[in-house]
Amino acid sequence: MAESSTSGNRFRTIVEPFRIHSVEPIDFATREQRQEALVRSRYNLFGLKAREVIIDLLTDSGTGALSTRQWAGMMQGDESYAGSRSYDRFRETVASITGFPEVIPTHQGRAAERILFSVKVRKGDVVPSNTHFDTTRANVEYQGAEARDLLIPEGRDTQSEHPFKGNMDVRALAKTIAEVGAQRIPLVMMTVTNNSGGGQPVSMANLREVRSMCDRYRIPLMLDACRFAENAWFIKQREPGYSAATPLDIAREMFALADGATMSAKKDGMSNIGGFLALVDPETAVAARNLLILTEGFTTYGGMAGYDLEAVAQGLWEALDEDYLRYRIRSTAYLAELAEAAGVPTVRPPGGHAVYLDASRLLPHIPASNYPAQVLACALYLEGGVRGVEIGSVMFGKPQPDGTEIPAAMELVRLALPRRTYTQSHIDYVGEVIGAVAAKADQLTGLRIVEQSIWLRHFTAGFAPLLEP
Repeated sequence: MAESSTSGNRFRTIVEPFRIHSVEPIDFATREQRQEALVRSRYNLFGLKAREVIIDLLTDSGTGALSTRQWAGMMQGDESYAGSRSYDRFRETVASITGFPEVIPTHQGRAAERILFSVKVRKGDVVPSNTHFDTTRANVEYQGAEARDLLIPEGRDTQSEHPFKGNMDVRALAKTIAEVGAQRIPLVMMTVTNNSGGGQPVSMANLREVRSMCDRYRIPLMLDACRFAENAWFIKQREPGYSAATPLDIAREMFALADGATMSAKKDGMSNIGGFLALVDPETAVAARNLLILTEGFTTYGGMAGYDLEAVAQGLWEALDEDYLRYRIRSTAYLAELAEAAGVPTVRPPGGHAVYLDASRLLPHIPASNYPAQVLACALYLEGGVRGVEIGSVMFGKPQPDGTEIPAAMELVRLALPRRTYTQSHIDYVGEVIGAVAAKADQLTGLRIVEQSIWLRHFTAGFAPLLEP
């Protein structure tokens, strides 16, 4: 890799800030086996068996390696149904980092979203965001509300080098409020970093502008804080006035601008499971806890085991470590450089947790209606057993009553890097696979959907090549 993770080190290889403590074997499925697996799964990579995947970049959610301190904490997990000391540590950690007094544990982020939107959102409402991710959008729409994306124009240009392409378009927010009325906007949601927009960060200045707009109309501001530590690192590196600040200081300033947050702790919680809803308003918290008990569990575990509460409490601090963040962000940039060197356009500049391949630029001969990003994702798997995920018209296209579809704004393949899991040789291999696919890009053909569900269709949809009957 291009630079060391150790400040002042004269060597150019980035050194992982950890040693490998235990290993998990990889099964090397053959090309023939991978072809059979694609057909069996109907060209949906969610349908693959894990043993059929060589390098799994489907998601960074819950797929990372735990630290020795996390394992040690898990051995002390208090599994008491109510009032466990593991919950006390979890609550104290979340409150210390976020500043929010009301801490509600959930088994993962989408559970926190479902509870929040069930309590706050009604049919006919509009929920603005920089960009809703898939489960966020689905939970808003399930309430009969509109999930409206208000990303800045630079965020839709994959080649723009804007340092904060995850920002919300504040003028578009003002226009939305004027159009629908503040009474129909129960909250504004800011995703940090912006996952659907290429893992791009949000600036502190933009958060302040959005906060000011929300204050003007008395609208609560919520953060989708799955990758808050990565966003804090980008602010430290890119935003004037923050270079000397610690990631913790920056994170606390980010949270201080919000009224609450949902979080999947499977991301910057560095855990395999878990999440939370954290709030300022005690009345909203009472309603949320009532729903938590109905569907997740008691208020001091919320669907999480005591040992998972311990793992998250430790992991939240580890995600803010500067050596870790330097290594994490540089590793992602390294994979982006390999892809670009192979002739595959990526979302620029590289984001925090993933590299996003621009399928529409690589495969201009495949229209959005034939899902070029899904085609590219399948080609990467067939070529080298690398599993990514489509972030395009399969995930975000909007089927119409006449059978047509409004395509997504971008056709991307996300290669998400699990935390502390793969080494440089693994990533070099991924770069070689990308290069091999790029060399035969003009030979790839489109897909069609043969089966789909109403909600979050990308998880279970079935596809067939266009040449098949």
